Amino acid sequence: MKAVTSFMDEGICRIELNRPEAMNTFNTELALQLDSALREAEADGGVRVVVVSGAGKHFSTGIDLRELSSKERHEIPAFLELMDLHNYRLASMTKPVIASVHGYALANGTGLALSCDFVVASEDAVFGTTAVNVGLICIEPGLQLARWIGGKRALQYALTGDLIPAAKGVELGFVYATAEREKLEEKTMELATKLAAKSALSLAAGKRGFAIGEGLPLERAIRAGGDVFAALAMSEDGREGVEAFLAKRPPVYRGR
Repeated sequence: MKAVTSFMDEGICRIELNRPEAMNTFNTELALQLDSALREAEADGGVRVVVVSGAGKHFSTGIDLRELSSKERHEIPAFLELMDLHNYRLASMTKPVIASVHGYALANGTGLALSCDFVVASEDAVFGTTAVNVGLICIEPGLQLARWIGGKRALQYALTGDLIPAAKGVELGFVYATAEREKLEEKTMELATKLAAKSALSLAAGKRGFAIGEGLPLERAIRAGGDVFAALAMSEDGREGVEAFLAKRPPVYRGR
């Protein structure tokens, strides 16, 4: 049985963590297969949106501690680097990625969810940077949380290991929307379908512009954003979108 499964559905790539018997914890196999699935989704011109979910009762409860404990000391740095592969991949993806979260999303599970552009969660979903409870600390997931809620607040969660219910996630700003568990897939696909109807160039430009601008002083960020907007306005899709709006007709985007 594969640790990660994926399939296409009308331009939406559905990627599912598939270790339900282990609460979708990250082992070597899952980490490598998730990276491969994300890489293939990015390279596939037919994919417009990516959805990441977890099989079974939970999204993911973090790193597989059994595998971690089996490593010799000199093997641990390379193993942990492998556990973070998805973060590097998601940071470079031009396509919007939605995390569809139910049950527990803890430690590396929280990190994965918050590496995505959107988090849609079931009302009973729970997040947490909980490694401190086993004598470790959630640095990478905590830093992902800090990007959403600020450094000091994220540090407090990492130091206490306190859990964050989905409703609190909405309040803090990292959960985009919630739904009853039985309606989570419907809610997720509603957002995915909405995004898939947009210009792929616009979505990629938005991700690139915000990624560049967040690390710059305001004046330089505005200039960089203007350059991204200008390039988009000169593209075929940009012109098509404006012309369709003025003509009061649906746009036909071609990704160029």
